[in-house]
Amino acid sequence: MTQLAPNVLRDAACIVGIGETAVCRKPGSGLSVMALQLKAVAAALEDAGLRARDIDGIMPFPNLGRAEAFAASLGCENLRFAATLNLGGASPVAALRMAAMAVATGVANHVLVPGGWNGYSGARTREIAANDVESIPGAAIARDWYLPYGLSAPPQWYALMAQRHMHEYGTRAEQLGAVALAMRRHAQLNPGALMCGKPMTMADYLASPMITAPYRMLDCCLETDGAAAYIVSSTARARDLRQRPVSIMGAASGQPYPADDIINRKDFHRTGLTTAAPEAFAMAGVTPADADFAQVYDCFTFEVIQQLEEAGFCRRGEGGAFVENGAIELGGRLPVNTHGGLLSQAHLLGIGHVVEAVRQLRGEAGARQVKDAEIGVVTGWGDFGDGSIAILRRVN
Repeated sequence: MTQLAPNVLRDAACIVGIGETAVCRKPGSGLSVMALQLKAVAAALEDAGLRARDIDGIMPFPNLGRAEAFAASLGCENLRFAATLNLGGASPVAALRMAAMAVATGVANHVLVPGGWNGYSGARTREIAANDVESIPGAAIARDWYLPYGLSAPPQWYALMAQRHMHEYGTRAEQLGAVALAMRRHAQLNPGALMCGKPMTMADYLASPMITAPYRMLDCCLETDGAAAYIVSSTARARDLRQRPVSIMGAASGQPYPADDIINRKDFHRTGLTTAAPEAFAMAGVTPADADFAQVYDCFTFEVIQQLEEAGFCRRGEGGAFVENGAIELGGRLPVNTHGGLLSQAHLLGIGHVVEAVRQLRGEAGARQVKDAEIGVVTGWGDFGDGSIAILRRVN
């Protein structure tokens, strides 16, 4: 079978519009999940200078909406392409490659990728597991072998990975704390972040309650109500739209093996990003050293360290040292999650990371702007280690 050259999609598509809602943590945002997403979509359409009827491709987040419902609500009369990737929080970044494929081949002209939820006021993981086992990571394996023994929520699942890394490589709590502090410091520069105006010290971090070792409360991302969206168009069409486009240089996704069980993996630290990252960088024709910043899916602090390793920013086992001493803060060697991330801005399902990357590459990030940013990396993390990555660049 003939395979496409890895650079076929390089710079063939661009992100042309982005949108976000305000975020909150209170008993009810006042909007349904669909209404939240439509609000973010309206902002993305306005940003791009497109009308709803221009959208002919839609890729909803898994379990949070159907393409048909979005098309009907928006008035998209010519829906030609619809897809949902079931990679959990890795889905929005993985969607960049599929959307690029669609617009580059003429299957669609403008592909909308929305996502949003009432992540604070809505159902919790334990409630979802009781009613729909297929919607939780691990599905039946988690139901039969994890939940009955107390592994009933994401901090407990992912703590297994963090504990193993600490055992093998000597990763320390203070290094996890360095990730939390970087995200919180960046949030102080983002007026839209939930933790803006709420600075944190390492002492605050170490004093926060233990949730499930090694994760303290401040290792855990924010449960949030909110939504975000982006629009992908071909490079040719992007030139005629309102904003400076951001080009998709390379993108890929992958899964660990087995994807539905953590503890029986031959390589305990291998995630979907382990295989996706080399593919994406080869497609882009650059290396991790060329990145000016990274927006890394930060459901928990250790997952930032692990993804930095598996994406190739440092060797496996060196991630703890890599994040120390302000290295991932603005002004450091690799600014990470300049908006505050899931840990300190809001949990917008990973789409917020794409939105922030676009803002940085447009030069629109204000006080948190990375100087002369030309190339950025965005990652996604889902389920029990599904991974996705995209390399984006500024179009001059």
